[in-house]
Amino acid sequence: MNRVPNDAENAHSSSVESCPSLRDVHSINPAQLMARIESYDGREKKGISDVRRTFCLFVTFDLLFVTLLWIIELNVKGGIETTLEKEVLQYDYSSSYFDIFLLAVFRFKVLILAYAMCRLRHWWAIAFTTAVTSAFLLAKVIISQLFSQGAFGYVLPIISFILAWIETWFLDFKVLPQEAEEENRFLIAQDASERAALLHPGVLSDGQFYSPPESVAGS
Repeated sequence: MNRVPNDAENAHSSSVESCPSLRDVHSINPAQLMARIESYDGREKKGISDVRRTFCLFVTFDLLFVTLLWIIELNVKGGIETTLEKEVLQYDYSSSYFDIFLLAVFRFKVLILAYAMCRLRHWWAIAFTTAVTSAFLLAKVIISQLFSQGAFGYVLPIISFILAWIETWFLDFKVLPQEAEEENRFLIAQDASERAALLHPGVLSDGQFYSPPESVAGS
């Protein structure tokens, strides 16, 4: 005799237990999702991401650091004007450091053009500059007579080689993966906001509720 009341109580308790799940679904706040999407849009409007800006700063540091070492080398050899004329106007592949400076300028121009101005999202530009840098420095170290010119014969080629590969590592393992992750987060947030908009079509305003006009008597 008590089976029917017990079944009714079980059905009622199961319906009550299902209410939190429905409340969880309707607890999605579309405003928060839209705010997150607007934050992603703001990052896009800034131009480049923070990690890409850091990469461009490191590329600039590469050029300035190699330039500084080259200027120090010019002073060590007996004065900037005299050594500059000897290394630039009387350029000799086996003894001049001017080509290493031009190599840093080459890396700077290609990388800034590709990843700052064109905002490239591929590794081919950095692969090209690193391959050219590595091949040129290896050939120069083997063929030239830089090691007989003191410490700078070791420092400039090694520093240029290391900086080029650090740039490659930073772009391939930091810049591109992080930007791809940010883009995936944006797409997920946008998709969630569209679903939330379907779940919450919005509260109807008072203007949307109206009564039909009264009919004219005798009509």
